[in-house]
Amino acid sequence: MDCKLVGPETPCFCKHRYKQHKTDFEVIPTDRPILLPCKQKGCKCVSYNYVPMNGSQPIRCTCKHTSEEHFEFEPFICKRRGCTKCAGFKSSFTCGCGAPVKEHTMIVETAEEREARGHPLGESTPYAAMGGITGFSSLADGYQRLDPSGKGAPNKGYLEQSITSNDNPFLRANVQAIKAHQMRKEGKGLTNPDDEMFDDITERVSQMRRPGEEDMAYYERRYQERRQVVPSGAQGLDNGALRPGSRKAIEQKPGSGRRPASKK
Repeated sequence: MDCKLVGPETPCFCKHRYKQHKTDFEVIPTDRPILLPCKQKGCKCVSYNYVPMNGSQPIRCTCKHTSEEHFEFEPFICKRRGCTKCAGFKSSFTCGCGAPVKEHTMIVETAEEREARGHPLGESTPYAAMGGITGFSSLADGYQRLDPSGKGAPNKGYLEQSITSNDNPFLRANVQAIKAHQMRKEGKGLTNPDDEMFDDITERVSQMRRPGEEDMAYYERRYQERRQVVPSGAQGLDNGALRPGSRKAIEQKPGSGRRPASKK
């Protein structure tokens, strides 16, 4: 799983962005890993080195100092005066995947190497330093991405399950259009009573208004239908278990013996 896909604005350990490093080569180097040195004047960063953030704050080393207080070249020793126990930046910060930072490895690879690993590629764009950004899903962390670069795409059964009255309101409101689009895309027609056309027939018929049905009656009927399909594990409010509460009288605190100053 790719826990983080680096983009143009992703910061390096040297505090410069990925786009401020050398990312384009006339001839791709044969040595691995591919070094991406920083192009900023005076920066001693030999190659781009991603360091995660704790929200908007830099993570801390085991020496209690942040990553910004360490040198930008290996072994990333602390720059603070008096810090002699730091032998190099090591953090106990835990990634969203559940593993600490020290168990992660940054990979710099070509499109062919990434495709060989079975991970998705983005369309070719005339922009520099796009890194691993292939789409909007690339902005999320690995455990949140539902594609081959994250925890995996949902199976076909999950994506094609029937729409019920307990689903998202957007799906319920567009169930007719969704089914019509699926039928046109697959080029299927009505053949028998067990045809795919009738998979969502219950929800499609239920979401249509009945002759003479007023607004409140329609919404009440839909509400009762949703209550019937609530999962058995869901716990509702048990009105029988409710008991009237009792208020405890506030006891007056003893006086301090001081009298308030009189005003004239």
